Amino acid sequence: MDITQDLHEDGTLRFLPNRLNTQPVVVGGLTTDEMFATIIVCASFGFVVGIPLAFFTTPAMPIFAALACGSLGLVLAGRLLRRWKRGRPETWLWRQVECRLAHWGIAGRRLVIRSGSWTCKRMVGL
Repeated sequence: MDITQDLHEDGTLRFLPNRLNTQPVVVGGLTTDEMFATIIVCASFGFVVGIPLAFFTTPAMPIFAALACGSLGLVLAGRLLRRWKRGRPETWLWRQVECRLAHWGIAGRRLVIRSGSWTCKRMVGL
């Protein structure tokens, strides 16, 4: 393979490599951060649901429910997030989460959130 075919005369590249600094897709169309966030949220939900079930069944039910909900959530959320993210920028999901948290007042005050109509006023008499 001739490497000089990709170079200009001055030694610069003929193409611009993109996606060099993006996270690789690990499981089911999810990146590492998305996968861990999905597992943590779903497993936490399963653990909370398993606590009342532990009184009626075995004491290990919270752990079992956390594992079951984590794995089921990974499969279902992988499909759902793949559909949501299709054709959108890399940071779209995290910006959506940040915007929702800012609307609920949980996130920091880094985002400007304003609801209402914008007006464009003209100055008369110039």
